Amino acid sequence: MLCVIALCSSIAVSAQTSKRDSLAYKLQRLESTSRFNPKDTTHINLLVRLAFSYRYLDADSLYSVAKRALDYSTEIDFTYGKIKGLDALGIYYYDKGERKKSMPLFKEALELAKEIDDIESEVSIINTLAQNYSFEGNYAEALNWNLKGIDLAKKIENQEMLSILNENIAGLYAEQKDFKNALMFYDTVQRINRGLGNEVIDAETQSNMASLYKDAKDFKNAMFNINRSINTFEKNKIYDWLAYAYEVKGDIYLDQEKFKWALYWYDQSNMLFKHQIEDDRIKIQLMNGMAKVYFGLEKDSLSLEYAKKGLALSKKIKSLQGQIDCSETLYKVHKKNGDNPEALAYLETFKTLSDSLSKDKNKQSLSLLETKLHYEQEKQELIESNEAALAKQRNYIYFSIIILLILSIITFVIRRSENIQRKLNKELKEKSQAITQREAQLHEINKTNTKLFSIIGHDLRGPIGGLQGILKMFTDGEITTKELVSFIPKLKTDVENISFTLNNLLSWGINQLNGVVTKPKRVSLSQLVVNNIQLLSEIAKSKSIKIINQLPENPRIWADNNQIDIVIRNLLSNAIKFTPDNGLITIDAKEKDNMWQISVRDTGIGMAPEMQKSIFKDSSNVTTYGTNNEKGTGLGLSLCKEMVHKNKGKIWVESVPRKGTTFFFTVPKAQSRYQKAS
Repeated sequence: MLCVIALCSSIAVSAQTSKRDSLAYKLQRLESTSRFNPKDTTHINLLVRLAFSYRYLDADSLYSVAKRALDYSTEIDFTYGKIKGLDALGIYYYDKGERKKSMPLFKEALELAKEIDDIESEVSIINTLAQNYSFEGNYAEALNWNLKGIDLAKKIENQEMLSILNENIAGLYAEQKDFKNALMFYDTVQRINRGLGNEVIDAETQSNMASLYKDAKDFKNAMFNINRSINTFEKNKIYDWLAYAYEVKGDIYLDQEKFKWALYWYDQSNMLFKHQIEDDRIKIQLMNGMAKVYFGLEKDSLSLEYAKKGLALSKKIKSLQGQIDCSETLYKVHKKNGDNPEALAYLETFKTLSDSLSKDKNKQSLSLLETKLHYEQEKQELIESNEAALAKQRNYIYFSIIILLILSIITFVIRRSENIQRKLNKELKEKSQAITQREAQLHEINKTNTKLFSIIGHDLRGPIGGLQGILKMFTDGEITTKELVSFIPKLKTDVENISFTLNNLLSWGINQLNGVVTKPKRVSLSQLVVNNIQLLSEIAKSKSIKIINQLPENPRIWADNNQIDIVIRNLLSNAIKFTPDNGLITIDAKEKDNMWQISVRDTGIGMAPEMQKSIFKDSSNVTTYGTNNEKGTGLGLSLCKEMVHKNKGKIWVESVPRKGTTFFFTVPKAQSRYQKAS
């Protein structure tokens, strides 16, 4: 059995060393990269983890690595790194028994954790502070810190820390030999551990409970718990806790005066300490336990050797309980050997320290109760104070909400009024614009009416009056039938001019009054041109003017049939009017992208540049006379421009005086009826 356990111990040490070596390897790889920055937070966090891994193994490495992490964190103001660095350095001094150095470090780390609201770190540091006070024998302060830690751990629902902190309190009661209260807290710890489902944490609790049962002389429960914990630590290779468990098992056998078995388990614990475990507090108990075993086995020299080692270590880390236990053992050994002066000296040390500790423990027992009651009272007062503050705050909130609602209503009313005013202003503006537009329209209508009456008065009244005069002369017998017949060609021409003028006049008037709606469709351009050539052929023939149709085969346009008909008729009529006898008029059409460009060219008198600029203006009311004194209304080209624009086209003129004029206009091409659907 000795070989088996020795092997397990070796494996445990090997596993823990492997974990530390793994962190060291990661650190080495990171530091060897080309872009390595020692102040990078990843590097600092790795240093912190490595520092904590050295605890119980290599205190000097713990210190040096933690110091590096703290220095780097301070340089870049990395608060989390500073917290962990201070915590690790505090643990170093705490394990060395230098609590005057460790406490300021822990408290500085705690303040930093509070500043950044790092509750996880805060709870961890509070746990260490509580253990520190417990080791000093200040159980009341230790209890106070543990209770604070429990409240914080509950806040963040950290069940593992709740287990540890409750177990700390159980340990405080165990130190006072108050086994009832200690077991009550252990019940809480075990309930939390079941929820965690972590066998290692459960084993840690079992090893502490085994020590409690041992002190209570319940060796059956003590052995049951310590065996279960040892099995778990060996299986999971948790060597630091395994060393403690072996030592506790040795204590159980020692209290039963089974010295050989006690020595066997102490040797297993001591074997782990030889593999560089550094936990002086447990080692003191081990040294004194082995001294007692050798005393029981009547090996006094070995008993003295181990008791002195334990006493020296107790003084080194200022362990009062360790000094008492080792002094008692040394007193017994020297007394047995008849070395009375030495025995007396150790007896006095034992008595003095025991009396002091006994008084402190009595005080601490009362302090524990007072602290717990005081803490609960403070907690209740704080809760009540918080509730009162919350109630007051709620009143402020309700009052603020009421004020906010009133302000919201006022704001809503103001905004609504602004919106109404804005809407009214907009409507007023729109109505003003509509009135302005209506005024402009009325002005244009008045102009149209004036122009209309002017045309009727000047251009239509003359021919109609002439016709009336001839007819009156015939009815009055002033001219004969033969003479009337001789006037018929002139009368026919006048009537045709009147008809043409009326058509233009009506189209233009309707268009000006917004009564014309453009309805585009597929139209045969050739048909429109042919119809108008036929319509005006007699007028052209009377002046011996030849009209040539040079349109390509069957061009199709997308336009209003009637409107383009008016355009072609007016342009042809103008060409005939201003072309002298024996002249030539040519009508042509060319494709220009998606448009047809139609041209009407004549060999007439042409026009000056000034005339070319004004003929398309709406304000133009110039009546011109043709080569045979044909009179027009001045409406034709203005009407053509409007009709072309309504059909999404353009119209322009090119003319050279005494050589002729060409009018151009464009209209959209009609798409093929059978084009492929897109």
